Amino acid sequence: MSTTKRIPLDQLQVVDVAARLADSDGLEDLTLTKIAAELGVQQPALYRHVESWNDLLRLLSLRGREMLADALGEAAIGLSGDEAVAAVGRAWRLQVTTHPGLYEATDRYPCAGDPELEEAVERIVEVIAQALRGFNLDDDHRVHAARALRSAFHGFAHLEAGDGHPHPHDLDDTFDGMIELLCAGIRAQALA
Repeated sequence: MSTTKRIPLDQLQVVDVAARLADSDGLEDLTLTKIAAELGVQQPALYRHVESWNDLLRLLSLRGREMLADALGEAAIGLSGDEAVAAVGRAWRLQVTTHPGLYEATDRYPCAGDPELEEAVERIVEVIAQALRGFNLDDDHRVHAARALRSAFHGFAHLEAGDGHPHPHDLDDTFDGMIELLCAGIRAQALA
């Protein structure tokens, strides 16, 4: 008779540990074996909670998008106009630097065709669109502006995380300049 004590485990625990390891060690170094070791179980025990590595990556991608939407929403509370756009952009950058592995997972698993992931992306766009309420845009322009901001913030943060800005200029100044450019463009589309 075995005296090995069974450790209760659920999907949330698996994803929590995977997210923490992805952020601390990098998504590239994350393995199911490392997750199992961290949880004190054998790797096959994970398959009761995640179907495969791709399933885990999907769950990390979902978690990353949900956390990003929450952070953006919190950042924009009580703000409008340029201040709201800047706050959302800073929150995006902070999310990427605070959770680099989790954010990387959002790029590694495609959301097209997955209703839950598509909804998570739409929530991000909607949060940004809400931050644009102070610009007096019609609904179509607000959605287009929100998508443009999402693309700009993602691109900037992605380049910043990967040392894609090699010049010695201050990145905060570059980011602030990008916000000014974006806000000027959004104001140009505002209703008269």
